[in-house]
Amino acid sequence: MGKLGGFTEYFRELPADRPVGERIADWEEFHLHYPEEKAREQGARCMECGTPFCHTGFIIAGAASGCPVYNLIPEWNDLVWRGLWRKALERLHMTNNFPEFTGRVCPAPCEGACVLGIIDPPVTIKAIEQAIADRGFAEGWIVPRPPAGRTGKRVAVIGSGPAGLACAAQLNKAWHEVTVFERADRIGGLLTYGIPNMKLDKAVVKRRVDLLEAEGVAFVTGVEIGRDRTLAELRGEFDAVVICCGATRPRDLKILGREAEGIHFAMEYLTHNTRSLLDGAPLEITAEGKDVVVIGGGDTGTDCVATAVRQGCRSITQLEIMPRPPQERAPGNPWPQWPRVYGLDYGHEEAREIFGEDPRLYLTTAERFLSDATGRVREIMIHTIEWREEAGITLPTKVHGTEKTLPADLVLLAMGFLGPEESVIEGLDVEQDPRSNIKAEYGRFATSVPGLFAAGDARRGQSLIVWAINEGRGAAREVDRYLMGETDLP
Repeated sequence: MGKLGGFTEYFRELPADRPVGERIADWEEFHLHYPEEKAREQGARCMECGTPFCHTGFIIAGAASGCPVYNLIPEWNDLVWRGLWRKALERLHMTNNFPEFTGRVCPAPCEGACVLGIIDPPVTIKAIEQAIADRGFAEGWIVPRPPAGRTGKRVAVIGSGPAGLACAAQLNKAWHEVTVFERADRIGGLLTYGIPNMKLDKAVVKRRVDLLEAEGVAFVTGVEIGRDRTLAELRGEFDAVVICCGATRPRDLKILGREAEGIHFAMEYLTHNTRSLLDGAPLEITAEGKDVVVIGGGDTGTDCVATAVRQGCRSITQLEIMPRPPQERAPGNPWPQWPRVYGLDYGHEEAREIFGEDPRLYLTTAERFLSDATGRVREIMIHTIEWREEAGITLPTKVHGTEKTLPADLVLLAMGFLGPEESVIEGLDVEQDPRSNIKAEYGRFATSVPGLFAAGDARRGQSLIVWAINEGRGAAREVDRYLMGETDLP
């Protein structure tokens, strides 16, 4: 695929990012776009591998390797190189309902598994994917395609994140009547309120939601299952129900002083900021003029750093309990595993530009929060840890004598999520796994309750957008089989 020997002729080149000084002054997307010729050159780097690892997603060493939605990556790389953009879009939509989302926010495990990555920087798969999707919308190729008829079967989908939207889109293609229930005031789940505008413009989300609505998917906002409606009621009203509500219970940090004001979960902070931008309402939580400490790494922690920088924080520190990754792959992290190497994400790059250094403190954790006379957090006591093996389990251990305090007017907890909220399944005897996720076998997605299915983070735990889309599509296939006795859905 691509140009024969193209990887020897062209170097890896990503689209430019907007200059830091410019982009932190607004909430616009920070990535620029490929010129057409540049996208074609990058597609030409695809190697025509005998066995392309990029397009088959599997788990190695606890992380995704390759594409969990099985994108036909070598095929659309070749089509882009040849200038056949519409055909490239058709190939992309065969496996991925929302390439405009994944092209922006997926961490691209496909690139970690690119065979070219063994000897050279891998193909810029993610950027090419976004270029194809954006071109499709710009050219008017992506239009509503409502089904020609209906089966008379009704399906409820709980949650409108990537899993729920993918499930709804596929079931609608199978001619079923689909209603998506969302507790927030806008559709999109974490795509809308969990991912900041500078990574994913909300107009991009709304554009796809409007298209799904035009194709016949019904959306109901402001309805929380477990509070406004019960799961049992939905089971009585619909022929099948799919739980795609995500793993939204945040992991807390119950240390001394946790009750102080000014300590918030990351998603609460990010949601309030996005809602303020969309509605023009005053910020309820702001980093302006404050010393901010983000506890936890990962994408959510990075988004908190970038948001705080844009709000005008006085300082920003991010505590990371893991050691700093090496500059290059370690011997125990070979291809095609996800490369665990040091890098600056967009928020870290912005913080370094403003404050002079990477905001992350590695092998560091919080010991206690210190508040003032009014009960607001003012400092955080931290210490260094080391990882030790005890009884076959590797645990973080405090290094005594490393305690110190940091100023902290605003603390953001970005330590991941524990599972779906229990209220969703109240009233029905739904089995859960030991991690409190809804128990449903991968590939079947059926729960212990007939006609009730689960997919995405609600079933597998906190994961990637591509796994959510994979599971939403898979659950739709199994719901179709349950309703009709057979299925043609992929």
